[in-house]
Amino acid sequence: MTDTEDQGAYRVLARKYRPSTFEELIGQDAMVRTLSNAIESGRLAQAFMLTGVRGVGKTTTARLVARALNCIGEDGQGTETITPCGVCEQCVAIAQDRHVDVIEMDAASRTGVDDIREVIESVRYRPTSARYKIYIIDEVHMLSKGAFNALLKTLEEPPAHVKFIFATTEIRKVPVTVLSRCQRFDLRRIDQDLLSSHFKMVAEHEGAKVDDTALAMIARAADGSVRDGLSLLDQAIAHCHGEVGEEQVRDMLGLADRGRTFDLFDAIMKGDTAAALGVMDTLYAAGADPSVVLQDLLELTHWLTRVKVVPDAAQNAVVSEMERVRGKEMSDTLAMSVLARAYQVLLKGLGEVRNAPHPQQAAEMVIIRLCYVADMPTPEDAIKMMRANQGGPSGGPSGSGPSGGGGGGQMAQAVGAPSMGNGAGPAGHAPTAMRVVNGGLTDPNPQTKVQDETQADPQSFQDVVALAEEKLDMILKTNLMNNVHLVSFEPGKIEFRPGDLAPDTLAGHLKKFLDTHTVRTWAVSISRHAAGDITLAQVRDEAEAKRKHEISQHPLVNEILTSFPGSVVEKVHEIKLDQVDAAIQIEATPGDPDNTNGDE
Repeated sequence: MTDTEDQGAYRVLARKYRPSTFEELIGQDAMVRTLSNAIESGRLAQAFMLTGVRGVGKTTTARLVARALNCIGEDGQGTETITPCGVCEQCVAIAQDRHVDVIEMDAASRTGVDDIREVIESVRYRPTSARYKIYIIDEVHMLSKGAFNALLKTLEEPPAHVKFIFATTEIRKVPVTVLSRCQRFDLRRIDQDLLSSHFKMVAEHEGAKVDDTALAMIARAADGSVRDGLSLLDQAIAHCHGEVGEEQVRDMLGLADRGRTFDLFDAIMKGDTAAALGVMDTLYAAGADPSVVLQDLLELTHWLTRVKVVPDAAQNAVVSEMERVRGKEMSDTLAMSVLARAYQVLLKGLGEVRNAPHPQQAAEMVIIRLCYVADMPTPEDAIKMMRANQGGPSGGPSGSGPSGGGGGGQMAQAVGAPSMGNGAGPAGHAPTAMRVVNGGLTDPNPQTKVQDETQADPQSFQDVVALAEEKLDMILKTNLMNNVHLVSFEPGKIEFRPGDLAPDTLAGHLKKFLDTHTVRTWAVSISRHAAGDITLAQVRDEAEAKRKHEISQHPLVNEILTSFPGSVVEKVHEIKLDQVDAAIQIEATPGDPDNTNGDE
């Protein structure tokens, strides 16, 4: 499998394990079978076009074809064969890149008509020692238009002793007039499991110990390219001194832990912005590249979609048990529309992250965007909600937007005109149709005011926030909680100072909301001079901090904190005493005098 040159010098694995026979060429069985039949039947084309992604073996295949066509066997009497001997003068010279009749040309550096003219002039002369004079032109798509035109006539009717072998990664850039004169072979990407097996064999030959998980990660990063994968394996062996583990490969590639990727995606789908950003910060601190994290999310979204459509995809041998179990649970829970929307957002966001001056900030914005739209209903669901509620107001399902970051992930339920018998509105008019605007539902006719007469006017600012939550306008609720410094409040009139992050349309949004969902008409004004109260979110945070401080001073809690240095009180849960007493009463044994009263 190895080359014969420079045996004393170190060679990178991509060169050392370059295939020397068609049997060693992995993943290209269809091409090898076609070439074998063509050689055995003597139906050889005058030109071959090899195309595929980088590193799948185009140039290697071209050299193998050259050896197959020029091999003369160990006795010197052989003919064209799909299994060249590798020991005759022709095979050895071609393997060492010194055969005078096998000319390799890099079209990326020699693109002009003059370069092709040299080829055309030399075609007339018969080979010096080989059976065929073979021209291997790599990256042929880089030739200029004039060079392609100059080559056309010779390519269509070359002398019998000449064969052309072209290689390209951009087949669409090759003129169809050239393609029509060539026999085309598409070298396919190598499957991940086949790459892993190949890399394992190479590692064993090199005397290196590489975990199967690490090999799978390298194979995934290679993206179907044998050369890229061998280069990564070479780097991993050097990085880890011959013992390659999962953590070392993850650090080397800047990858995110697969389990943490699932955690991040789970938090996003639940609309938990704070948890999602926390996982992202952890991954970034561990060295994961933001664009790679989004690529992992994109790949996970695609895989979950496949599992949802084809459940057997989760049973693939290369899928770990953790991915199989969690992936099946997620795919069963998430709707197809949610996965499709997440894929589109991630696909667009990946480009933004790659072009952003601060990739981490751009990645966080993509995650926040995903949290806000994760559970938004589809247009079909919104229409169903509207139709279901046109006959009269309904409490509808309660929902919440992304926690921690605020905002509305769920579209508001439709609010229709009051029910009047068979569905007609007041005075026999048909119910007012509604339209979706910014995640909520509003009246298309601004002159018509749809009101819920049973809704009492808010008597405090907290009542306004509660009303926004009840009507599922979570964007308004979040802004009221985080971006409003209240100056004054009375039923029908609100004055506030907007925070730095408040949108310019907040006052108008609030007035339209209150005018729609309450009886009276409201006046909402902005004060740029008065400081106003602290926001409700700050009030909540201060109360929570005070509660944590009080709990931490409790003797029992204080003793626990002292016993475990570095521990802190993260959250305080309220437990109702009547629930505790009821639980004790259930556990008490009848007839036991010590437990009949349920004392603790």
